[in-house]
Amino acid sequence: MLLLCLLLQTLRIARIFDSYPARLTVLEPSPFDRHTLTIRAKSLIFEDPLSRALLSDIRRFAPSNATVLITGETGTGKEIVARYVHELSRQASGPFVAVNCGSLSDTLVDSELFGHEKGSFTGALTSKVGWFESAQGGTLFLDEVGELALNIQVKLLRVLQEREIVRLGSRQVRPIDVRLIAATNVNLEQAVRSGQFREDLYFRLNVATFSLPPLRERPRDILPLTEHFLRIHAERAGISEVALTTNAIQVLLDHHWPGNVRELENVIQRAVLTCQNGRIEPLDLRFSSAAGSNSGSIPSSLPPRAKQESPLHGALIDLFQGGEPDIYARVESALILSAYEYCHNNQIQTAQLLGISRNVLRARLAKLGVIAGRAPNSQRNHAAAEHQPSSDEDDEVSASAPVPSTPLKPAFQVHHIGGC
Repeated sequence: MLLLCLLLQTLRIARIFDSYPARLTVLEPSPFDRHTLTIRAKSLIFEDPLSRALLSDIRRFAPSNATVLITGETGTGKEIVARYVHELSRQASGPFVAVNCGSLSDTLVDSELFGHEKGSFTGALTSKVGWFESAQGGTLFLDEVGELALNIQVKLLRVLQEREIVRLGSRQVRPIDVRLIAATNVNLEQAVRSGQFREDLYFRLNVATFSLPPLRERPRDILPLTEHFLRIHAERAGISEVALTTNAIQVLLDHHWPGNVRELENVIQRAVLTCQNGRIEPLDLRFSSAAGSNSGSIPSSLPPRAKQESPLHGALIDLFQGGEPDIYARVESALILSAYEYCHNNQIQTAQLLGISRNVLRARLAKLGVIAGRAPNSQRNHAAAEHQPSSDEDDEVSASAPVPSTPLKPAFQVHHIGGC
């Protein structure tokens, strides 16, 4: 019986390989921008039907000058898609500037995006060009756009409408020729309803929207991506040949991938470095129990009661029937405090779990006295440090260990096609 099960498993995986085309489509940017890209940002692999449908939409909208909004979980490859849109656009010969809005401090965000003049605030010893001017003639990619404060959203809306910026401390209007691509893992429609994101800005951004499905919803991309990362990291490590065992492949297909493509790449990179004799066994595939914790992903599992609606409904009915005062405030406080405790006081995870922005969460926690509130504007001291926001190169990459079996080397090749 055991031999029969192993045989059926091998035949199942072989059929999966047979279903893939012999040559995969790998989209690679032009040499113009290649020196600025990491391994993750150099290619897109589309084999799953969901991915191919997305690719068709990208190719249809990219050549226009329309503003693009990219949504999806952390690690799904939002910046990769943004770079590919740039490569297909009329701004392809211009710069691609990526800015992570979540990394911009409240006191510097205005200066970072729009620039400032010498003496415009304490410590502004020289004038500085903002990110919009840096992207002149090209594309500006604003990642985590849902984290921008409302006052900055107002200025961003005006820039998109008027196609001009005014540096901090200046009255001179400067025209800009920049295509904006925004990305977020926050539900902006919900943020609009809660008053934390401007509706007019949402409509201005939501011209062409690309929603990236998580890796677990496009399983036919898992093995092609695995082969791609195997080849890349084997070359980097100086290993001539690496093969996956049948059981190792099965582990990859069965994993939930909460960290998406980024987690997959990290797992494969480690397996290439730790495997013996070029054989990747299930034990070589190490999945972190806190997958995605550093990138803002919520915990991969929720308590059983959190997945059921009826117990929550019953508890609310009990509150209503008991005539409890201030029910809304009490429920909201309990929800926020419980989520914050569940996420081990991690604000990024808590905000994503609740579907709100970090700014909203911080305001609620400050109101509840959990964290200190922000000082008034008059007490803030503007810093002049040249802040260089790091972009989330978003964008790409855990677990039982079945008995190892013989290696099964993927029967497909990765074919590189120059930027279309």
